[in-house]
Amino acid sequence: MKCLSLEDIEHARKTLTGVVCRTELAYTNTLSDLTGNKVYLKLENQQRTGSFKLRGAYNKVANLSNEERQRGIIASSAGNHAQGTALAATLYQAPSTIVMPKNAPLSKVKATRSYGATVVLHGSVYDEAYAEAVRLQEEQGLTFVHPFNDPLVIAGQGTIGLEILEDLPEVDAIVVPIGGGGLIAGIAVAVKSLKPNVKVIGVQTKNMPSMAEAVAKRCVCTCAGRPTIADGIAVKTPGDVTFGLVSQYVDEIVTVDDEEIANAILLMLERIKTVSEGAGAAAVAAVMNRLPEYKNCNIAAVVSGGNIDVNMMSRIINKGMAKSGRKVVFDTVIPDRPGSLWKLLQLTADTGANVLAVTHKRETPDVELGAVTVELELETADDQHIQDIRERMEEHQYHVNIR
Repeated sequence: MKCLSLEDIEHARKTLTGVVCRTELAYTNTLSDLTGNKVYLKLENQQRTGSFKLRGAYNKVANLSNEERQRGIIASSAGNHAQGTALAATLYQAPSTIVMPKNAPLSKVKATRSYGATVVLHGSVYDEAYAEAVRLQEEQGLTFVHPFNDPLVIAGQGTIGLEILEDLPEVDAIVVPIGGGGLIAGIAVAVKSLKPNVKVIGVQTKNMPSMAEAVAKRCVCTCAGRPTIADGIAVKTPGDVTFGLVSQYVDEIVTVDDEEIANAILLMLERIKTVSEGAGAAAVAAVMNRLPEYKNCNIAAVVSGGNIDVNMMSRIINKGMAKSGRKVVFDTVIPDRPGSLWKLLQLTADTGANVLAVTHKRETPDVELGAVTVELELETADDQHIQDIRERMEEHQYHVNIR
């Protein structure tokens, strides 16, 4: 596959000067201690527009003719390429239309509009939005900016590889999320051209392992897949250009599940103090769970974006706290008379648990007259604390149902 060279990526870096940020490659004690490696995070979640996508989109738009730009630019995206393309078009004073899946996070839709684009919501996954964008492009004569299957876009993403090698010359492995493959293809070409011994490892979600399946079958194919919290890499069909580059330059592709991705999001938020979306956390999930053969190595993981919907983040935090024993919901039955609820809450306070919410239900069908169901949501320390609360409640004749 000769569609992309190191020179193309170096030229892209010159084009991007003054437009994109050179994001930090940050060492993390948390992941290093956890894995027995020296782990660094390439924080593209801190990039302008919140993801790496501006690099490729701007490089493509910058290389269009004025006539192509003024015809109007169109793109399809689950959210991050949408924002990058919208901003790139606006910087060149060109109109843009972005087709996004109907279930794209509202925060990404709103941000894309704020960068000056007209947003069209169509389909349930990226591939359906892509088909609609192609239809509109042909119907209206617009100029298409592909999110991954374009050498200029790939070259822009490849500038990340140049930065990693400059900031960490002794890097042993670079872990990169894969959707359509543009990010890893660009990074792999840059890295393998300069340091062929550095391992480039791709990461996909088990719910949508399209590139992994394509590489295994040695041809581009469509993956049925399932919904995933990593919407930014939920691509059913990888590109033929990216497939060729990945097949040639990428050493390995691993997959992670949604629970591992959610745990990585929570760990980064709580311990590393950085916000990542699902796709951005995939590489960290792989470092945590899929690279046991790597020890005492310098590993760089690309956190590709941080545009996570706040409602999704809230669900991830709540689930993570429940799983780790730091939040629990239980119900019990108390007499329906003054002082009973106060007595229960006082007992709960004595255990050291913090009451987050109280629900008082008189209409519960299986509770007899003269009694009420009380549901308590508690902030707790750990699983042992929850067990201590249960035992204390039962000592005082409360039957506790923990959920």
